Amino acid sequence: MAGLGAGVLIQRYPLLYEVLRWIGVGYLLYLAWEGWRTEREISPERVDIAIMAGALFLRGFLSNVFNPKSILFFVSVLPTFVGTGPGAPSLLIQMAVFGILYVGIATAVHGTIVIRAAQLRPWLVEGPRQQTVRRILSVALALVAIWLAWTTRR
Repeated sequence: MAGLGAGVLIQRYPLLYEVLRWIGVGYLLYLAWEGWRTEREISPERVDIAIMAGALFLRGFLSNVFNPKSILFFVSVLPTFVGTGPGAPSLLIQMAVFGILYVGIATAVHGTIVIRAAQLRPWLVEGPRQQTVRRILSVALALVAIWLAWTTRR
């Protein structure tokens, strides 16, 4: 999106940035509220993943697309690395390379988190600690949303 001019649009229309920012903050607050109030378990052993796959994919997609920090990164930092000189590759190639690097790094980080979470799962979500852990993580999500709202303001 940054390569296709989203950065220019967001710079030209600050209201657009604010809308995207508040959608991201609101989504984090929604996830915090959902985690706080529900006791629904979505672990693979307890839910048919084939049924939930679409919803889980959509949740991950929305979390990434409306993340104010990643929007800010792609709009403000990424364009400084795009070459426009006579010998520079096309914008499409440059953005594809940056996109592949970003996805590769994000996949490594998220994969590490998933593997570690799987190792901690028995301690975190089984037995009497489940509700306490769910509430702690919900508060953490709400704090992240507040932090994002504060640090991404213009």
